[in-house]
Amino acid sequence: MENNILGLHHITAIAGDAKRNFDFYSKIMGLRFIKKTVNFDDPGTYHFYFGDEIGSAGTILTFFPWGEGIQQGRKGSGMATEIGYSVPKGSLDFWQKRFEQYNVIHNKPAEKFGEKYLTFLDPDGLKLELIESKTEDNRKPWETDEIKANVATRGFHTITLTLNNIQPTAAILTEIFGYTLIEQDVNRYRYATTAVENAAIVDLVELPEEKRGHVANGSVHHVAFRVKNDAVLMYFREKIEAYGLSITPQIDRNYFHSLYFREPGGVLFELATENPGFTVDESLEELGKNLKLPAQYEPNRASIEAHLVPIN
Repeated sequence: MENNILGLHHITAIAGDAKRNFDFYSKIMGLRFIKKTVNFDDPGTYHFYFGDEIGSAGTILTFFPWGEGIQQGRKGSGMATEIGYSVPKGSLDFWQKRFEQYNVIHNKPAEKFGEKYLTFLDPDGLKLELIESKTEDNRKPWETDEIKANVATRGFHTITLTLNNIQPTAAILTEIFGYTLIEQDVNRYRYATTAVENAAIVDLVELPEEKRGHVANGSVHHVAFRVKNDAVLMYFREKIEAYGLSITPQIDRNYFHSLYFREPGGVLFELATENPGFTVDESLEELGKNLKLPAQYEPNRASIEAHLVPIN
């Protein structure tokens, strides 16, 4: 087996109100709510997972909803600043009308790298894009009563990082992750891997004078890249450590195994395995319906549940 980075695994962001976050992504955006658990480091806070039917790597958007009144994040350098979703060609009209219907802040469609895209903000100010990919995206979408397959999101297209100097981050992508620079438009540099067909793109935007961003409400906490299994995960741990970067030991997140390190530009990166997946503790049909707790918190279930706000 080749030791490859297989594009994006998941992206984790911070939200305020839990129910508002749940309603926006599961109802307005039509993503499947695949896991309701807690922050492993703060069991008083939810950890939500949204994705396709089974929670495929490359479709998983996760949130720590910290509650109302938390500090607002500030976009800037050293951050992941835009999350791009792939949607079918011709679907942006549907999404524009839907955003108008639900009072979602959005721009008019624009174009970059030969692809039409629609920028919008979620209720906490997180910046996202719907992108009509110029390459065919055959991933099976999750459908709802209002959002059918011909317009539904397919999973991630791009993650955009804003940096004062792209070179140290670009070196991580090319020398360690196996990405290649494929396109450039002014100060936006597009890197991609050929190891997978989708969720394969990282855009680096260089803004030398941009102030450092602040990760809080409405901002991306970390970006996770996908590897096949534990053996490949540990291969990359050795490689990153040999590069001179500090990286965590392997951490068991129940649904995948992870390593974390901060790339030179300041963005927190994670490497996450495909195994064991989201059906390890509930059936495919039951995904997202029950509060699933890590084993160490199960004895405290009653007090944890009493603290968490109901969302549905």
